[in-house]
Amino acid sequence: LVVIIADFFILIALNSRIKSRDFIKMKMFLLLIITIVSLCGLLKAEESGKHLFILSGQSNMARFKPDLWFTPEISQALGADNVIVSFHAKGGQPISKWYKEWKSSKGETDPDAGKIYDAMMEVTQTKIDGEKIQTVTFIWMQGEADSKAQNSDVYLASLNGLKKQLEEDLQRTDINFIIGRLSDSGFFRRRDKKRVENLHWEEIRKAQQSFADASQRAVWVDTDDLNGHKNALHLIKPDGYSMLGERYVDAALKLLDGK
Repeated sequence: LVVIIADFFILIALNSRIKSRDFIKMKMFLLLIITIVSLCGLLKAEESGKHLFILSGQSNMARFKPDLWFTPEISQALGADNVIVSFHAKGGQPISKWYKEWKSSKGETDPDAGKIYDAMMEVTQTKIDGEKIQTVTFIWMQGEADSKAQNSDVYLASLNGLKKQLEEDLQRTDINFIIGRLSDSGFFRRRDKKRVENLHWEEIRKAQQSFADASQRAVWVDTDDLNGHKNALHLIKPDGYSMLGERYVDAALKLLDGK
């Protein structure tokens, strides 16, 4: 662009029919264009960097395959070179395995608190080493174990604690959160699929919704229709997980767009 403008100046200078006053006006106008273009370049450079997605949770996340059901679509939308996906999940684990300061309402603690979180962050740090990160989105699918252990009363506080933990370790307060809300599986008895009350299951679902609804940078994703007509604990494979992946991608893009 600079070379083209320079050539344009030369052509103007060679044209004796253009008055000096008009030439000065043209010169000032073109210099203004150069300044605007340069500023746009600087702004673009400041916004550059990759989009980091961290996926974690227990069984319904452990059974999820990002390489099939998330990475291809998010890469198509944002560009493969602009995306980093970090994945670490383990079935049957309570949120205390991520939140290091977890404590039950009775004051109980977990001697292995934060163990899975540390492994997750180790995988993530390896992937982002030397990279400039523009945005971070944390995708979470967990809660069954906390319902079973009847620790729903501290789940929301634990989610907020996990959020703070991530913010401190990643040194940023603009992390996006996507919560795959517990399905309706817990409301159906396994042996005969009769609908039953499950207070702790319901309270964890509410906690996940409350967490997401409290921030413009968070959203919860419905999974009630993804576990089949038997309302199984695990989602249908592969269709249920594939559809969940589509919802993750859709939610992520909306959060990145600020919608």
